[in-house]
Amino acid sequence: MGPVQVLEIQDKKELAAYIAATGCDPAGTAIMTAKGSYRVLRVTGVSAKGANLLKQEMLARGGDCAVHRLTCVLDIDKTDVILMGTDRQYGDLCRKLQIQPFGLKKLGQEILATLEKVERRQSYRLDCRGKSLPIGERTLIMGILNLTPDSFSDGGSYPTVREALRRVEEMVQEGADIIDIGAESTRPGHRALTAEEEMERLLPFLREIVPHCPVPISVDTYKAATAKQALEAGAHILNDIWGLQRDPEMAAVAAAYSAPVIVMHNQEGTDYNDLMGDMLTFLQGSIDRAREAGVPQEAIIIDPGIGFGKTYDHNLEVMHRLGELKVLGQPILLGTSRKSIIAKTLNLPVDERLEGTLATTALGIAKGVDIVRVHDVLANARTAKMTDAMVRLPLKRE
Repeated sequence: MGPVQVLEIQDKKELAAYIAATGCDPAGTAIMTAKGSYRVLRVTGVSAKGANLLKQEMLARGGDCAVHRLTCVLDIDKTDVILMGTDRQYGDLCRKLQIQPFGLKKLGQEILATLEKVERRQSYRLDCRGKSLPIGERTLIMGILNLTPDSFSDGGSYPTVREALRRVEEMVQEGADIIDIGAESTRPGHRALTAEEEMERLLPFLREIVPHCPVPISVDTYKAATAKQALEAGAHILNDIWGLQRDPEMAAVAAAYSAPVIVMHNQEGTDYNDLMGDMLTFLQGSIDRAREAGVPQEAIIIDPGIGFGKTYDHNLEVMHRLGELKVLGQPILLGTSRKSIIAKTLNLPVDERLEGTLATTALGIAKGVDIVRVHDVLANARTAKMTDAMVRLPLKRE
């Protein structure tokens, strides 16, 4: 007899692989996978009457439910709820909630939809206007090309098209899967450009780079006029730091040109009611805008926006809780390269933040990130390849 092991299970596929490896028959494997997939869910603002029923039903199925201590005597109107149970228990619960009052029918539908989105993340080929990207197979590397004179890290590094082309070629050779081109700095205190100024800076470079770049090019802009001209010039992806919510025409432009979109969380100021909850609400709003405009579900990538509308402590918390973004069911992009979260942790200048960046890259991949946006392509590509070999190992057992 061997030792007793505590298995670290990342997802249902991994659990199913372990169960199947015992020789269990397929039907039994499916049943026990549902029993063994344990989830902790949080729901805010549930009515006290609804929460009492919810707790009763979850306890009846062997799960658990935490609510405010005054819920049972109805001395409060609403409570946050923490649900704890297996996928099978949630399935049974949600079927029962379909006949319950106090908004529980809708809640049951939302729970099922949420669990489905978590499991929906699959490997697929993303069509980028004629070029394609393998989403989910490995971590993709997005190399940064700033055409700005005032970016915090590499502003003014590529004043001519020739120098920009040389840098693009270098990044592709080092392992870049995407090149992200920006013409307006988004560092704190930056001067906003008009669309005309942004296009004047961007388009001459873009028209020369597109024909010579073998990988998809994304354009970092939140202005629909710039986005349209960039797509006309041959760009493949739109990367919007305001998640399609600053310019109301952005989503329509992406849909009209069949361009995938990266929607980043952002806000003015750093006040939150609930950090991750508020971020998820914002990003879901961005997803909804894209879908309503006609952008396919698989062509929407989300970005938590490290360094945007967040304090240092917020940024650390988001990194710690990155895995919670999987609930949206979309590919995740992480952009931490050389940012202030690293500067403030290590007390280092911008040109000495490589190791800190690599730490965030590795952690991000471990928590489910699909794309990392970086300045130092080669080092991050190597880090991603090594981390993928460890993190994505369970997929090879299928």
